[in-house]
Amino acid sequence: MDRVDYQSLVVQDLVNLEKSEELELSPWYQRRSVWNDSQKSYLINTLFEKKPIPAIYIRHSLNLEKSKSIKEIVDGQQRTRTIIGYCQDDFSAKHTSYKAKVKFSQLKRSEQQDFLLTGIPVGYLLGASDADVIDIFGRINSVSKSLNSQEKRNAQFSGEMKQFCLTQASSRIGFWRSYGVFTANDVARMNETQFMSDLVLNLMNGLSDFSSKNIDILYEKFDESFPDAERIAKRIDRVFDLIAAIDPDHFKATIFRRQPVFFSLFLVLDGYKKKISTTRMSNIIWEIDSRFQDEENASASDTEFRKSCTSTTQRIRQRKIRNDYIKSFF
Repeated sequence: MDRVDYQSLVVQDLVNLEKSEELELSPWYQRRSVWNDSQKSYLINTLFEKKPIPAIYIRHSLNLEKSKSIKEIVDGQQRTRTIIGYCQDDFSAKHTSYKAKVKFSQLKRSEQQDFLLTGIPVGYLLGASDADVIDIFGRINSVSKSLNSQEKRNAQFSGEMKQFCLTQASSRIGFWRSYGVFTANDVARMNETQFMSDLVLNLMNGLSDFSSKNIDILYEKFDESFPDAERIAKRIDRVFDLIAAIDPDHFKATIFRRQPVFFSLFLVLDGYKKKISTTRMSNIIWEIDSRFQDEENASASDTEFRKSCTSTTQRIRQRKIRNDYIKSFF
């Protein structure tokens, strides 16, 4: 193979190539199209929000019999099908200007034009033989690291619940950093997104064990639609606003920067409907932390709380102990 030439096509270019039958979407080594509507909608939403998508790799060749230039999709078949399919009104997707999902024909003319002019990264494989193409396809689709549960979940789902949890987590990067709840490495491995997913599960269904399987079920159940999104978002915003009023240096010097303890504080505050001043909240957090540190003068409930913060912290028994203990101070 000579080289990879990186260029940019716009969506309209892909549509035109497909119409003129110059686009080969199903080479023999490619798997068939298997994306569901949620995955398709997620890709289009990504383009609407001007976020990057992986490059599409194309081998350019000539069909001498038909006197046509053929562009064979080596990698990116499903992305390409999805983009073209949206322009043909095959499914609807979330647009930043609309509450409900919309089809391409429902967009304003200016919005349609904006989408059709969206750039798509393309890598042209120049001088690539069949052997080169198979090798490249295998390399692109290999996994270089072991994925954790949330990374696998993120790859598997693309619907409403996945997008909701991802947005709730990513929009609070500044908070996680300032309050010391998640490290940069935690965020890189999507631990804050799994934390938020577990939090949403508990807000909806009540206190429960941490269960990766139950989060998977949550994502699957609300993949197509999440009717309670606005209501849950308001509850989450309210609690974050309460905690964010506390001095971050004060907060991250306490045990509440630990993810399991922060989780419990969050649920207690969600259930606490009375008004509470920032000063009182800060004093409660400081008091609980002081008792946690003072093993010598600890009461039975203090000792039980300490144990629930330091071992098997994700089980419902430990969560309930922390919940009841923190709630008692309010």
